[in-house]
Amino acid sequence: MRVHVGSDHAGLELKDHLVAWLREHGYEPVDHGPFVYDAQDDYPVFCLRAAEGVVHDRDGGLDSLGVVIGGSGNGEQMAANKVRGVRAALAWSDETAALGRQHNDANVVAVGGRMHPLDDMTRFVEVFLTTGFSGDERHVRRIAQLASYEITRELPPLPDSARDA
Repeated sequence: MRVHVGSDHAGLELKDHLVAWLREHGYEPVDHGPFVYDAQDDYPVFCLRAAEGVVHDRDGGLDSLGVVIGGSGNGEQMAANKVRGVRAALAWSDETAALGRQHNDANVVAVGGRMHPLDDMTRFVEVFLTTGFSGDERHVRRIAQLASYEITRELPPLPDSARDA
């Protein structure tokens, strides 16, 4: 599996660790940077490229996921989610990493390099990469609604339970 990785300066150390860890564990990491520490760098530059790489690979039929890393992971998740076709989940525990895949079929995970010890962060990424999508009808339906909105910008219809009586 190919794994696209991007970060900002706050996630540089974790990114470098993960690229090596991924290689050691049989993954094909694609490092989108940064490659040197610069406290003034801008995470969208690197995270958008990682997210685009995932979409490009998947559109080409390749098995590919992504990891974006920052201080908290919030901005990096937001950046990745701007790329059409990306569903980025913010992981702060094993459970959130697994649920991002199981329920949302997330194809990018965001983690915060300043939020947890290195071993925990590595485990969150491993859980994300090794967990599959459940395929449950309700999750498929919800993802389809998001995908449709992403293209058409038309809101899904309200259910009867949300309409005025």
